[in-house]
Amino acid sequence: MKLWDKGVSVDKKIEEFTVGKDRELDVLLAPFDVLGTMAHITMLEKIGLLEKDELTLLLKELKAIYLTTIDGSFVIDNGIEDVHSQVELLLTKKLGDIGKKVHSGRSRNDQVLLDLKLFARDRIEGIINAVEQLFKILQAKSEEHKETLIPGYTHLQVAMPSSFGLWFGAFAESLADDLHIIKAAWNVVNQNPLGAAAGYGSSFPLDRSLTTSLLGFDDMNYNVVYAQMGRGKMERTVAFAIASIAGTLSKLAMDGCLFMSQNFGFVKLPDELTTGSSIMPHKKNPDVFELIRGKCNVLQTLPQTIGAVTTNLPTGYFRDLQVIKETFLPAFNELQDSIEITNFAIENITINKNIITDEKYKLAFTVEEVNRLVLEGVPFRDAYREVGMKVERGEFETDYVVSHTHQGSIGNLCNSEISQKMEGLIESFQFEKVHKAIDCLLSG
Repeated sequence: MKLWDKGVSVDKKIEEFTVGKDRELDVLLAPFDVLGTMAHITMLEKIGLLEKDELTLLLKELKAIYLTTIDGSFVIDNGIEDVHSQVELLLTKKLGDIGKKVHSGRSRNDQVLLDLKLFARDRIEGIINAVEQLFKILQAKSEEHKETLIPGYTHLQVAMPSSFGLWFGAFAESLADDLHIIKAAWNVVNQNPLGAAAGYGSSFPLDRSLTTSLLGFDDMNYNVVYAQMGRGKMERTVAFAIASIAGTLSKLAMDGCLFMSQNFGFVKLPDELTTGSSIMPHKKNPDVFELIRGKCNVLQTLPQTIGAVTTNLPTGYFRDLQVIKETFLPAFNELQDSIEITNFAIENITINKNIITDEKYKLAFTVEEVNRLVLEGVPFRDAYREVGMKVERGEFETDYVVSHTHQGSIGNLCNSEISQKMEGLIESFQFEKVHKAIDCLLSG
């Protein structure tokens, strides 16, 4: 079944090529296609394009289909082009001509725009929940190990004292900043495109405000041409947010790989979280961190991948946009899996509490000595030179003690302030508004 069928058969090779992976990927969009259809036909009844009893029959059947999309039994039949065709086919098989009325005032263009936005909105919530859990683990580790000093590095050379409190806490605050970016993406996603049809609106008196409310959107894409132009732009905007979180995870994983090596020996994973070598019996490899790094590095290319498809497209819909789904839809699961396995690894990581007193880290305290002299009244440049000469003569000594008190430093991590920042960001998403709207739609 093809919604555009006019009685002319398409060459089999052309059909297979143009459908691509739509049948496989569109199963992910199925619950959202059903929800969009429910909102659309509720609006059609209000403007007089459906009878009340027709709406009742359609909503009942759509709720039944929705349940199959949730329990995993929904499939797109062979010969059916996409999820939109499958849902309409099921309605038509069950309700006859009534099922054929659901497409009035819609195009597959605004259907897929809507499906993708509802999908992205749902998956963003899942990502936020996973990020929040990782944030809490990192914050707890930061507090637990705030007294444990480690060397900080610049240029991979020993630089100044740091701490595990700073290290864990840094990634926690990085996630808070990532949420600023994903909140911007959420704002783009959470606008209703339904009613744009093929990108030029409809002569039907569609009530777009009603569908906006029914689906729990904050706003709508008002200009119908722009709504269509949002295809690809929305995905790329979300991709930047995905890439930002992936960048945080990748750096954390890279540090984990370094810190687990014998040359550093800063941290250790339980044996059951490592893998071995087929030839070297002593090996305990940090494959979990390496795979997080690799997967997240791929995710960081997502904005460029989407941009490569959309960069030179003029206004209007083009089939090129179908290609985006192949990288965009799976990206959410890839990221969520990476976050959740990072949660597991960090929760089980063991740190070495006796790092900093190693002789090779002694010079990390030269700045502490310079600052001590300055506080005693020695001009900074003179203090710097004095300590530098001691280093050159091999005479520098330290007590391995630091005294940092300013906000965000070793002795004043400001974890509570960072937590408040994160809590405010999470609250700003207002997921409950979305849940209430969808629950009302399904129970109405």
